[in-house]
Amino acid sequence: MDVKTDYFAGYHGDRLALHTMGPDHGRPLVLVHGLFSTAHINWVKYGHAARLVDAGFRLFMPDLRAHGQSSAPHDPASYPEDVLVKDLLLLIEHLGLTDYDLGGFSLGSRTATRGVLQGLSPRRLILGGMGLEGLAGWLGRSRFFIDVIDRFGTIKHGDPAYIAQQFMKAQKVDQVAARLLLGSVDDTPASALAAITQPVLVVCGDVDQDNGSAPKLAETLPNARYVEIPGTHMGSVTHREMGEAMVAFLTEE
Repeated sequence: MDVKTDYFAGYHGDRLALHTMGPDHGRPLVLVHGLFSTAHINWVKYGHAARLVDAGFRLFMPDLRAHGQSSAPHDPASYPEDVLVKDLLLLIEHLGLTDYDLGGFSLGSRTATRGVLQGLSPRRLILGGMGLEGLAGWLGRSRFFIDVIDRFGTIKHGDPAYIAQQFMKAQKVDQVAARLLLGSVDDTPASALAAITQPVLVVCGDVDQDNGSAPKLAETLPNARYVEIPGTHMGSVTHREMGEAMVAFLTEE
């Protein structure tokens, strides 16, 4: 299935990649990938995008700044508070979308959540790989990844940071840009979630606790359901159940 890649101007005019799949007349669905991943890895590689296209959707899948084919500037001015949300708002404006669905995985879920709280109004929202504590406890996660960057290349097998180091190596992560980006992400307190009233799918691996409790997140949101799929945090995106859960949620009456 063909993927078309274009570019759009994000915050500060930075050049960001946008990957599109599906028919022109398909229902718009914007999907935001996770930290140190790409649109291809989270959505295309394991068949989720193809399942969604087969279900009638047209997918818009950006590579976040400092990820994939998007620019990775080293200028701190390119990383203000909530810059990923600013980029998402600009993408929705660039596409001219008014009736659409929105989904994310991990950092993409944080970004989508904060985008809705800042005025986006998708029909339905998908939060993958995210728990309640993950939205409000970013500082701890950020410190973990900054430590990986500081010790990059020296972390040995058996260290809790080893898998993250190896994944960053495989993705050729720009460490300067990544460190700047990590400092731009904001917390979202549980009390703010009452404002998210559209239907929400919280989908998470059965052994994924990286971002806290997904069931608690679903319980806290006003109109959400929790669907458990197999896998760890990084492994859950490799299972077909991820895409199947997304299709089922987005196509129900």
